[in-house]
Amino acid sequence: MSLRAPRFWQSRGAISSALLPVAWAYGAIATSRWRRTEPIDCGLPVICIGNLEVGGAGKTPLAIDLLVRLQARGLKPFALTRGYGGKRSGPLLVDPARHDWRQVGDEARLLASHAPTIVSGDRVAGALLARQQEADIIVMDDGFQNPGLKKTASLLVIDADYGLGNGRLFPAGPLREAPDTALARCDAVILVGDSGGLPDELSGTSLPLFKAAIRTLNKPLDLKGRRVIAFAGIGRPKKFFDGLRRIGAELVSAVAFPDHHPYRAADLALILSKAADLDALAVTTEKDRQRLDPELAERVLAVPAAFIWQQEAEIDALLDRILDGQ
Repeated sequence: MSLRAPRFWQSRGAISSALLPVAWAYGAIATSRWRRTEPIDCGLPVICIGNLEVGGAGKTPLAIDLLVRLQARGLKPFALTRGYGGKRSGPLLVDPARHDWRQVGDEARLLASHAPTIVSGDRVAGALLARQQEADIIVMDDGFQNPGLKKTASLLVIDADYGLGNGRLFPAGPLREAPDTALARCDAVILVGDSGGLPDELSGTSLPLFKAAIRTLNKPLDLKGRRVIAFAGIGRPKKFFDGLRRIGAELVSAVAFPDHHPYRAADLALILSKAADLDALAVTTEKDRQRLDPELAERVLAVPAAFIWQQEAEIDALLDRILDGQ
């Protein structure tokens, strides 16, 4: 179950235009779903992290950052995710020792390495399980377009480098919903990236705007000057490759796979063989490593990343306001 964004999502050409009737139907169904659903209060504060476009925008790194910040306040936060790519619909408390990515998805396993994590296609059922497990607060990774669970605060993540593509709804474009309807339900916009600004469709918003970047960390090994073969199956693989160059790694090869790519032994055998021939280290993201065969994963370095805020004090102030409102 892997994804690669089609090129026509970046323009309003013939293919995109031909798909507009389907996109309009998609939008109408989504609107109807919100109108007929009364969100349920699970009895805990819920911080929802979402995005407008299909694919990665930095939601999971943001979720991890908030989980760590909440833990530093002495709270017991739980992550809640639907477990994209996994077979288990939940509600299920993830145990990384027992649940592999095929069962719960790569993002759930990554989140579970930082905080208790629940996988649940039914977000309300997942939130109630978190409450039973004595959670203090829930950080929901994705679910912005899910109307079932009442949110205390919703944060909309925008990829500053990708923007909103051609600005059209899926499948004519990358958008899950119209920007104006999304802005009406969110409490702050998080702009992630080094280039570009707020997309024109969002430029008139008066919502709080936070700027951040996802930075590749030069650990657990110092990669400065090291020859590496990098591979990644995430929403924007180029960001990972650029991050490695930023910390001084010598990128002798970069292999991009579709998002959530289910790695086969043959994929890794080819990369590891090439790494040996070129006297290079095979590296990937922490998320990708969740999808590797455990034996082969031992031969691959997972390079972590961190969510870096331009206004760190302001995001802490936002958390204060969210928590004070409970």
